[in-house]
Amino acid sequence: MKSIISGLERFMKLTIPGLGRWSIPLVVAIVVLAVLPQVGMPRAWITYLFQFFIILTVANMWSLHAGRSGMITLCLAAFIGLAGYTMTIGSYFGIPIPLGIVLGAIVAAVFAFLVFFPVYRLKGVYFAIATLVLPQILQYVFLIWDPVGIPRIGGGAGYAVRGAMLFSRVDVYWMALAVAALSMIVILVVSNSKLGLGLGAIRDNDNAAASSGVDVFRLKLYSFIIGAFIVGLAGGVLYLRSQYIQPIGAFNITWQMTAILAAVIGGLRIQGGPIVGAIIVAILYFWLQGYPGYSMLAQGMILVVIMLAIPQGIVGAIGRIRGTRVHRATFQLATNLAGRIKGKGSM
Repeated sequence: MKSIISGLERFMKLTIPGLGRWSIPLVVAIVVLAVLPQVGMPRAWITYLFQFFIILTVANMWSLHAGRSGMITLCLAAFIGLAGYTMTIGSYFGIPIPLGIVLGAIVAAVFAFLVFFPVYRLKGVYFAIATLVLPQILQYVFLIWDPVGIPRIGGGAGYAVRGAMLFSRVDVYWMALAVAALSMIVILVVSNSKLGLGLGAIRDNDNAAASSGVDVFRLKLYSFIIGAFIVGLAGGVLYLRSQYIQPIGAFNITWQMTAILAAVIGGLRIQGGPIVGAIIVAILYFWLQGYPGYSMLAQGMILVVIMLAIPQGIVGAIGRIRGTRVHRATFQLATNLAGRIKGKGSM
């Protein structure tokens, strides 16, 4: 096991610069989570961890958009739904499901590229509202459009994913783990790159960044497309597991709320924050599953409390407490040393 971990760590450092001190914890976590289904992990835990992987992915990408780029996007459901539908429609035309998942992510990225041009010039709440409308438009399109040409299933006018039964729960679990790991790698690499520095400058003050030579449009576009692609991968895996897709569920704003909640609870601009947030939101998801009428209400109340009480998130609050303690200890040590030096000097 140690040789596998050390080999993966060296490989990731060589092929993915920018991981830094996160390389070892990330490699260990990936190896352990990948092995768990093979060592007798209960089936229920496979479901719990699958949900955690999807939540972590969308939280990371919303953190990339809002926390690191300053873009309050509300259209993650559009990327999830488009990718899910692309994978599902492809299954009716003989496209292998793994390829369909990748194609779905590409379609989501292309859609992000196309819509970014008209919404880019909007600022603040106007940008957020413009992106919020996108999933609703797509939901209406897929309610009236029959891309496969066969009778749709159920009251939701949806389609079953052909060939989904060929993939076991563990297969889909590994896919979700791979997507979540990719989202973590993207966040870490962007944070430690020129792209991350540019996005940070744009987030703080886009006019000042532009006057300093930062290409605001290009960097925001990169961030928007990267987030759409990764969320699209998560959407394809999500609907492979459910084996069924329909417009109201695929383009539902619930996933956007989930991403915001996880990112804000953990810490929007803090590395590792979405991990803590995703754990808490996944627990809430299963606790409140039996109360669908109160789930969104409870999540909204938690979000408001977190934003008012600890706007920096749980991880940020812990880091702030630790920093305060370190500062106090350093100040006390310096005071003691100064006293000793002064005492020796008076002698």
